[in-house]
Amino acid sequence: MKRGLQVIDRHGSVRAVEDPEEALPILRHSTAHLMAAAVRQLFPDVHLGIGPATSEGFYYDFQVDHPFSEEDLERIEEKMRELCRLDLPFEPSILSKEEALQLFEAMGEKLKLELLGEKVDEVLSCYRLGDFVDFCTGPHVRSTGELGVFKLLSVAGSYWRGDEKREQLQRIYGTAFFTEEELKEYLERLEEAKRRDHRRLGRELGLFSIEDQVAPGLVFWHPHGAIVRTEVEKFLREMLEAAGYQFVYTPHIARSDLWRTSGHYDYFRQNMFVLPVEDEEYVLKPMNCPGHILVYQSSLRSYRDLPIRLAEFGTVYRYEKSGTLHGMLRVRGFTQDDAHIFCRPDQVKDEVQATLDLAQKILHAFGFDEFKVTLSVWDPEKSQDYAGSAAEWERAEAALREVLETRGWSYDRAEGEAAFYGPKIDVQLVDALGRSWQLSTFQFDFNLPRRFDITYMGDDSKPHHVVMIHRALLGSLERFMGVLIEHYAGAFPVWLAPIQVSVIPVSEKFFEYGQRVAAELKRGGLRVELDDRNEKVGYKIRSAEVRKIPYMLVVGQREASSETVSVRERQTGDLGSRSVQEFLAQVQDLIAKRALTA
Repeated sequence: MKRGLQVIDRHGSVRAVEDPEEALPILRHSTAHLMAAAVRQLFPDVHLGIGPATSEGFYYDFQVDHPFSEEDLERIEEKMRELCRLDLPFEPSILSKEEALQLFEAMGEKLKLELLGEKVDEVLSCYRLGDFVDFCTGPHVRSTGELGVFKLLSVAGSYWRGDEKREQLQRIYGTAFFTEEELKEYLERLEEAKRRDHRRLGRELGLFSIEDQVAPGLVFWHPHGAIVRTEVEKFLREMLEAAGYQFVYTPHIARSDLWRTSGHYDYFRQNMFVLPVEDEEYVLKPMNCPGHILVYQSSLRSYRDLPIRLAEFGTVYRYEKSGTLHGMLRVRGFTQDDAHIFCRPDQVKDEVQATLDLAQKILHAFGFDEFKVTLSVWDPEKSQDYAGSAAEWERAEAALREVLETRGWSYDRAEGEAAFYGPKIDVQLVDALGRSWQLSTFQFDFNLPRRFDITYMGDDSKPHHVVMIHRALLGSLERFMGVLIEHYAGAFPVWLAPIQVSVIPVSEKFFEYGQRVAAELKRGGLRVELDDRNEKVGYKIRSAEVRKIPYMLVVGQREASSETVSVRERQTGDLGSRSVQEFLAQVQDLIAKRALTA
């Protein structure tokens, strides 16, 4: 199977790229140029934005007078295939900045001119593909004949430079692979992802809604969704209390002075909701940490008291641009399963190890056993964007690195991805479709203890600054709910299912027996519905399956006479006849174990 490429660099040299991880982004970036060339031919008045490769494929931004339609995408894709058949070469050239400005000005490419005007290099490279030219560092494939395994996927609105006050653009997404088999597998995964889309399932299963007309980016939990959330919270509370955490509640709003002290006002202001209240400035809390600090500082703490672990299901509010909002996965108001650990320096490693153990145990309980780990550190070239000294950052990074290496976990090091107040460990879980989701985070903080003067009395009877660890295990309940819905395709395990059992009488004559069965199960702690609609049994069973109810109990003459139920499970079908108590005991056992399967 061919996975390598012959590529041409900016100087015109040809070389082989055998590593698929290096070759695939080149293939996709070349296909993005191919798409832009096709669009240019079909829509001569278009203005070009940017067109990078991505982890899933590629995109290109265009400024055009009308939104691209599905028919337009089909025409563009056909034009791309036509250009592939022509086997046009990718022709690199080196231009001076002045030559490049003249070239793109003659082409009327105002967006490109803006980007060129910001470049400090005196020379830059361009690639020509027929009549299409783009400045780019390359490399690219040698010619369009080496492309062809691609698919245009969708079109969406975007803004130039990500600024909603700037020009509105049309972004065409596509993907490309080495083989048709790989493309087919990817498109099948996309279809499965659509089937599992939490926004569609959330609406169909009555879990949540987002009312964009009145509250964009804010989640309305419906009764069934609230049940799932409650079960998740109960489980977390049980695990956290067993691990020595104490729960607190803190206000949703506070004077901006609090956020100035914490540093969030300086480093995070663009993402905060700031409100005028009685000639003062208040902030909807974007973080829970300052509130937890005030709780800690309410008493004098001794070295013997540490560590102190304060936890909260704390709702926070952050301004996200409307174009970035996405169901439950990217919102403006969300509830973190947040906690802050106040400890001595000699306790840091043990506390981080313990939180990683806890995260692994909790995620395993929801069916997640595959993880990707990132150690996010500062960018020393941009030290002005971070709090703390170089020595402090180096010590903190070393501590987290040692914890990961002691566990034997492989990890990626991400420079420049740390929080402004300290380095962090991020754990990405992998779902049923092999997708990664950033949820768990563990953040070292040497900044806030100094800003708030958070201390404890040491064994030398002198005050010492605590070390503060921020940690969230699920990230946020909203985002985790979205991930759970898609991971299970809405078919929650019985302990999480909003309705665990549907009792289905075969006719009106057996409604009374169905009521007795339902009542007995409810007394046993199950969430039960009685489907007493005047419909056929097959219709009721299908209705329960569509609503992802784990168990259906069909009751008729035989069951009423023998005080039994006919059990159906949503995946395996008919499980035969059981007594009500036998069925109840089996399901109670599954719930107590928080089993993932029947």
